[in-house]
Formats: sequence, C-alpha cells, structure tokens
Amino acid sequence: MSSAHVIPSAVVDNVHRSADIGALLGTVRPTETKPYVVIKYAQTLDGRIATSSGDSRWISGEEERRVSHALRASCDAVVVGVGTVLHDDPQLTVRMVPGASPIRVVLDSTLRIPDSALVLADDAATTIVTTDRSSAGRRDDLRRRGISIVVVPAGPSGVELDVALNVLRHQGIRSALVEGGASVITSFLSRNLADRLVIGVAPRVFGSGTNAVKDLGVEEVSQSLRIERRAVHLAGEDVLIAGDVAR
Repeated sequence: MSSAHVIPSAVVDNVHRSADIGALLGTVRPTETKPYVVIKYAQTLDGRIATSSGDSRWISGEEERRVSHALRASCDAVVVGVGTVLHDDPQLTVRMVPGASPIRVVLDSTLRIPDSALVLADDAATTIVTTDRSSAGRRDDLRRRGISIVVVPAGPSGVELDVALNVLRHQGIRSALVEGGASVITSFLSRNLADRLVIGVAPRVFGSGTNAVKDLGVEEVSQSLRIERRAVHLAGEDVLIAGDVAR
C-alpha cells in the first residue's frame, strides 16, 4: 500500500499544471475611483526579492518571467516605483509573448528618473506620477520628450496613491499590474489598494536580502492580510500562487 499523502482539494481552490493567465489575473473589477490592481513579484522560498548586495537577476526562471510578460499584456498599465527604475532599469514592455505593451507608470515624487532610463528610451507610452516637490522645469523637459506627467499631492512615503489611482482610472486605465519594488508593494498593501496578489516562488533560499513586503504593522495573526479564491500554477521550476486580497 502506498504511503503517499493525498492533499485535500480544500487546501487550494485550483492547481494548474501550467500557468493559466486568465486564472492568475482573476476577474478584472475596476471601480469608479481606481483600477483593478494586481501586485506581481517573484521571490525566493524565504521571501526575498534580492540578495543582500541587491542582485535579483534572475530569481525566477524563464517560464515564470514569460508569465509576467503575459500578465503585462493583459493589463492596461504596469506600475513601478522610481527605485526600481534606478536599480534595475527595466523596459517594462511585452517581449517574451505576443501582445501589446501596457502604459508604463513610474511613481517618482521628486523626478529622480534619469534621462537614460529605458522607460524613456523608446516609443512605448510612459506616464510619470510625481508631486509638487518636483522641479517644474524638469517636468517640462520630460513633457517635451513626449512623457505624460501627472502631478498629485505628496503622501507619507512618496506620491499619494489614492489620488494617483483615481487619475489613472479617469484616464481610462481599468487594470494595473504593480511590479515593485518592496516599498511600493508595501504601500499598496498597507493602504488596502491591492485587489489581487500573484507571487512567483522560486526554489531558492538566500537567508538574507530584501524582503518582498516590509512592515505592515501586523502584531497579531488576526490582523494579517488574507488571500482568498486561491490558485496555484506551475511555471517551469517555479510555483505561482495567486489570490484575491480579502476585504
């Protein structure tokens, strides 16, 4: 008789042998005041998105990264903080799968983004959300390059996210994929602005480095964020866990 354990189906709602982009994305439900917000990142088994030296390429495998590109192609906008631009200099376009690139949105309260940034170097649409703490001259310089500049109030840790999302929604953005970094992810979660999480877990352990999520002020288990309507997908050696943020 086999001693293998059978995992009850109630443990997760769905287990997929390959990534189903529609199931990962969930049901897109924008409101009148904000887009449907999906947070997507890749981490190690111990929850790190970078080593202690800042290296993060590549934590996940090619198949998992292909899923990220497919999710981009399925959303109207992809959102990162300027820290991600400064450290990783991503293109934030769709290249690994067929599909159109979303509008790239960079959260940058003081316009630290360099002129050499890849998100400014091609014809794909880019919007920078900044505050009145940024230089008016710098804003004009970027506008002359064809970059859309949105000025919102400053929040406690950068741009005021509620206002930024409201502006994006009124510009026709129905869905936004938030890809990082850790401070941006934490801000969205702490402000209860995320609708869904998609987390790629790679078979690696760093033991130290950058956590995907910073302090959310959780002191008791009952205060923690819960994920519901969960699904698990396999992407090469990586596991993708997706679910709606419980309200």
